[in-house]
Amino acid sequence: MKLDEVTITRAILTGQMEVMLDHLELDVAVVGGGPSGLTCAALAAGNGHRVVVIEKKLSIGGGMWGGGMMFPRIVVQDEAVRILDRFGIRHREHAKGYHVASSVEAVAKLTAGAADAGAEFFNLTTVEDVMIRGDGRVSGLVINWTAVEMGRLHVDPLTIACRWAVDATGHDAVVAKLLERKGGLLQVKGEKSMWADRAEHGVVSHTREVFPGLIVAGMAANAVAGEHRMGPIFGGMLLSGERAAQLIGSPERKRERKRKRK
Repeated sequence: MKLDEVTITRAILTGQMEVMLDHLELDVAVVGGGPSGLTCAALAAGNGHRVVVIEKKLSIGGGMWGGGMMFPRIVVQDEAVRILDRFGIRHREHAKGYHVASSVEAVAKLTAGAADAGAEFFNLTTVEDVMIRGDGRVSGLVINWTAVEMGRLHVDPLTIACRWAVDATGHDAVVAKLLERKGGLLQVKGEKSMWADRAEHGVVSHTREVFPGLIVAGMAANAVAGEHRMGPIFGGMLLSGERAAQLIGSPERKRERKRKRK
């Protein structure tokens, strides 16, 4: 078979444009493709939502790739092992209550799980602003290429509409800080020092709707709440992503709430 470069280029451009045009109006925009964001995306898409993961880097996975100090192993506590099992991530018990898994396998299978559930990925894409309409709810995100931000270029962005935005951007809490800068609509207290036990228990309870239409998950939730950080134990990240998907619910629950209001 003789390969034609123009055909290859056309396939890439038309394929991606079709995806982007089909995902300008979303149920859920997950900002950040780390463990909490991937878990939320996989479960929300599995519940029937139209989901996109927006990741500023080339690769998906966030801090999970590096495990602890670039040793590609992560630790997950008992409470979150069921999520490893749900995505087929192999693990072994190191000590009572502590399970070790490959960080590479975990990222790969969480990403595959989200893709298999129907989530799409916009990588190398940054969120530089939010849209808030008359009802005071986050109704969309303003996006641009990461390279534009890195190059400090003045290039006007584009927008996507969403019913829910999930800030899963880790320590930076990017979306939450945008709201903080927009007239103090939200306060980001900033994360505290390392305290794994406190942080792991807190990250799930801090996963919540902090502004109408915006849910914070993972380390972004702890950053907003002023909670501690936890290091290379990832059970809380997985449970936080699960909690975010639960808060979003399902399309059926949305229709049921509308019927009750009537």
